[in-house]
Amino acid sequence: MYLEKTKKEEIFAQFGKAQKATDTGSAESQIALFSYRIKHLTEHVKKNRKDYVTTRSLTQLVGKRRALLKYLYDRDIERYRAIVKALGLRK
Repeated sequence: MYLEKTKKEEIFAQFGKAQKATDTGSAESQIALFSYRIKHLTEHVKKNRKDYVTTRSLTQLVGKRRALLKYLYDRDIERYRAIVKALGLRK
């Protein structure tokens, strides 16, 4: 499996709201996890361009991340700016 438990804990510890590995529900940690999965699936789709199921899953993940980013933008613009800068999502 490409996403081990230790990798998830590392992502949650780095981007979690309270900087703890147990903070799995905050918007920042979820956005970071989605971004990691999106990068992985993008590489897979580049190699296997006819894999339509993975392409659809990738599109759904991008939509989920976009919805969370919009939620964060509406609630707290500073947290939004911090996560976008940390992940390098916007240029």
